[in-house]
Amino acid sequence: MRIVIDARESGTSTGRYIDKLVEYLHELKPAHKIIVLTKKQRLNYIRSIAPRFEVVESNFKEFTFAEQTGFLKQLRSLKADLVHFGMTQQPVLYFGKKVTTVHDLTTVRFRNPSKNLLVYWFKQQVYKWVIRRVAHSSKQLITPSQYVKDDLAKFASINSRKITVTYEAADKISQTPEPINQLLNTKFIMYVGRPTPHKNLERLVEAFRILKNQNPELVLALAGKTDRNYKKVSKLVSSKSLNDSVVFTGFISEGQLRWMYENTAAYVFPSLSEGFGLPGLEAMAHNAPVVSSNATCLPEIYGEAAHYFDPEDVQDIAVKIATVVNSPKVRENLIKNGQDQVKKYSWAKMAEQTLDIYQELLS
Repeated sequence: MRIVIDARESGTSTGRYIDKLVEYLHELKPAHKIIVLTKKQRLNYIRSIAPRFEVVESNFKEFTFAEQTGFLKQLRSLKADLVHFGMTQQPVLYFGKKVTTVHDLTTVRFRNPSKNLLVYWFKQQVYKWVIRRVAHSSKQLITPSQYVKDDLAKFASINSRKITVTYEAADKISQTPEPINQLLNTKFIMYVGRPTPHKNLERLVEAFRILKNQNPELVLALAGKTDRNYKKVSKLVSSKSLNDSVVFTGFISEGQLRWMYENTAAYVFPSLSEGFGLPGLEAMAHNAPVVSSNATCLPEIYGEAAHYFDPEDVQDIAVKIATVVNSPKVRENLIKNGQDQVKKYSWAKMAEQTLDIYQELLS
């Protein structure tokens, strides 16, 4: 049987899932012929982790006319018995047997102010239609959490038995820790990731201002590629006179991220909506205590290994962070529980579950 895996997102934050799926699926030595489609800059990487798989260049950008025409033509030419789309974006006129992974419905519910509002609104409407169509046309759907499974079943009006949960996992970073000069010899809390509205960074900044009253030495480190949304957060920081206490690191290397995890007083995850919440789990893998929003899937994924707050209550965010930062016993318990929680998740198990789905659909 010929199985095609759409890995065009390889190398992105969302693409971590598809990279790990290909890597661990390769270790399972499936009897089928596996063809992986990815963009030019990721060809060598995919070949390095899956040398027995056929890796084919596919540069069709998501949400474009080329995806609906050129990518469709490429898929048809491969004559696959099964296609696994690692994301919702796909040619809507592809009618072959397929599995689709839906990571979350965040794009449906939140706007991105860094984009043209009218254009973004239109794209949201299209995206809603695409999700519903894909949910009905896919033979099987995969989600990274029970929360997303339930959310998708309700949103698309489909039977939840059509959806399988395959949890993701967190790996410890192998690169040597690399200090960030601005944070040396400081006591800091941290967040890493995108600054889009659902990440709730503005409330985190407001909560940090309250925290500073009792913890004047504390620094907030925000790590991630600088864009229009981060510039908006930067303006808020300036308006609250927090410039000396908030560090914007910009894009950081894996080694720098590892150093931050290993040296932070707490990893704070204030998000309003997540499909899995990988950064918090990754922080736990590096013995960082996690203070998290109690929204959507996060309590499901973190269990007893995080100290939770209401992400819409600035005062509650501040109080819960202070509890972790100022209590050695609470920190110690969170770190221990985090170590146990991380062990519950496995990329290898995720790949095994996915291969089982392939086998069932092909039998």
